[in-house]
Amino acid sequence: MLQAKNIYKKYGNLEILKGIDIDVESGEIVSVVGSSGAGKTTFLQILGTLDKPDLGDILINNTNVSQLSDKKKAQFRNENLGFIFQFHQLLPEFTALENVMLPALIKGISKSDAKKEAEKYLDILGLLDRSAHQPAELSGGEQQRISVARALINQPKVIFADEPSGNLDSVNSDALHKLFFDLRDQFNHTFVIVTHNENLANMADRKLTMSDGLFI
Repeated sequence: MLQAKNIYKKYGNLEILKGIDIDVESGEIVSVVGSSGAGKTTFLQILGTLDKPDLGDILINNTNVSQLSDKKKAQFRNENLGFIFQFHQLLPEFTALENVMLPALIKGISKSDAKKEAEKYLDILGLLDRSAHQPAELSGGEQQRISVARALINQPKVIFADEPSGNLDSVNSDALHKLFFDLRDQFNHTFVIVTHNENLANMADRKLTMSDGLFI
């Protein structure tokens, strides 16, 4: 499903990743832990095609995304990958429904179909009654669940999450973590999650520890 082979990355003279490999199965939830500065977020961004490795290949569903043009990579990312960040990155001037619809509209889905899909995921996440609210009118937990719905709308092959519960209290964190596993069980999504939350890390099917640009 997802393979990274011999990934190297440096910024100037600073080596961040030093020949990392990973192989993630379809429907697997993998957590990546390690101290700040270990290279976790850089690795996640490279896996998600948001950054380029200096050396190495990324294969997702048998597509070598490392060899795609920037335009093709952006299209592949929109159609096959979902992202959940620590800070939800919702557009403040848009409603919850409009934020969730956005990736579908970018994909070229009609507005009416995008609305139906967005409402479906908002309903699954218990937020349909909040669809007309703007992000500032929602709680932190609700905002993050909106970002999960946005990540799901194009039915991605892989969902990448970078500290998804890092800005939430323990109650909302636990609810979000449970949601990931419920979604995997319902839709067979594959998750790669960078986290400092030990509870979430230990819930995963597999926990990988990164130190100084390598898995240990």
